[in-house]
Amino acid sequence: MKNFVEELKWRGMIHDVMPETEEHLLSGMQSAYVGIDPTADSLHIGHLVGVMMLKHFQLSGHKPFALIGGATGMIGDPSGKSQERNLLDEATLRHNENALKEQLSRFLDFDAHQDNAAVLVNNYDWMKDFSFLAFIRDVGKHITVNYMMAKDSVKKRLSSEAKEGMSFTEFTYQLVQGYDFLHLFKEHNCTLQMGGSDQWGNITTGTELIRRIGGGKGYALTCPLITKADGTKFGKTEGGNIWLDENRTSPYAFYQYWLNTSDEDAEKYIKIFTLLGKDAIEGLIESHREAPHQRALQRRLAEEVTVMVHSQEALDNAVKASEILFGKSTAEDVKGLNSRTFLEIFEGVPQAVLSKEELAEGLDMIGALAAKTNFLSSNGEARRELKQNSIALNKEKVGEEYTISEQDLIDGSYVLLQRGKKKYFIIRFE
Repeated sequence: MKNFVEELKWRGMIHDVMPETEEHLLSGMQSAYVGIDPTADSLHIGHLVGVMMLKHFQLSGHKPFALIGGATGMIGDPSGKSQERNLLDEATLRHNENALKEQLSRFLDFDAHQDNAAVLVNNYDWMKDFSFLAFIRDVGKHITVNYMMAKDSVKKRLSSEAKEGMSFTEFTYQLVQGYDFLHLFKEHNCTLQMGGSDQWGNITTGTELIRRIGGGKGYALTCPLITKADGTKFGKTEGGNIWLDENRTSPYAFYQYWLNTSDEDAEKYIKIFTLLGKDAIEGLIESHREAPHQRALQRRLAEEVTVMVHSQEALDNAVKASEILFGKSTAEDVKGLNSRTFLEIFEGVPQAVLSKEELAEGLDMIGALAAKTNFLSSNGEARRELKQNSIALNKEKVGEEYTISEQDLIDGSYVLLQRGKKKYFIIRFE
């Protein structure tokens, strides 16, 4: 059995930990859970810290529980939020739950034959039949309002300038989350709850309920909230969240996100988001500091996370797509791209739309460069550039005699024109 707390410490993944937690985990196989918000049918990389905690927990010989917050997702957690969330119906929650389990199975072993097999639970299953009267009688009477008001998540919302303040629904959130911990403690002997540092108040409410109602002892461990060195929010781009679902964030865009991290962030992230050992990581960091321009640390980080979330094949395709921008590719590489990845690589490149009928007898290069698209200002300029061998079609040099046909189309719709090294243009055929 590995020392789970020690593993998280060197990885920089512990913010707060309740006294005696480490000793408790070293005494034998224990169970712990992390709550996951089911408001979407995909995890995003903001969830990955909690998932990696569960992964390390299982690798250390313990039993992980992933709790889908079906009931709490219907309420909305006030922690770190300035306003209430949209509430979900049961059909949406069940759809999201199934999708999240599929993603979690890439990280956690749910094989029931193992003693420490991962388990997925949904708190809606034990909260849906709880009457309001039963809840305030059996749970609410054990926690004082003073205790609840002292939590940072509550104090921040009440002291904020937001006009709407905090609803009773949100105020009771910590009781519902606390009851989850009590339920898992009683039904599954789950003794540890983990989460982000903003969850400390909610988690300790659970340990208090275990002490007062369950007559036992619960433990708490939180990780730091992940930040970026430049102050911008981790896991966000101009296009929104970086999702684990390839239909929401393509493997290429996912790979690029990690590849573009700063040196400072890469040193932190490679410990948190990969399973590489301490010696391997320290060696990578040392090598990177000696030659930071080679970005070896970012490349290894992007490779490890992309394979873990997607696959080796997805990584290979993402690397191939990345190389297209830097001239290390062939026309076949470009034509092998799907439309989505192609448009992501060449985001912002000007486009013209032509009819596919133009390709019936072949579209001449002068027309493609000037007369039909206005990529170049005149037919004369197009001829000069073609004679100087500075025009490429799908990353391959062409001359004036070349005609574009359906054979040149990328994913049946696009061709890429290039003048010199950096000037691109896309023709979309419909």
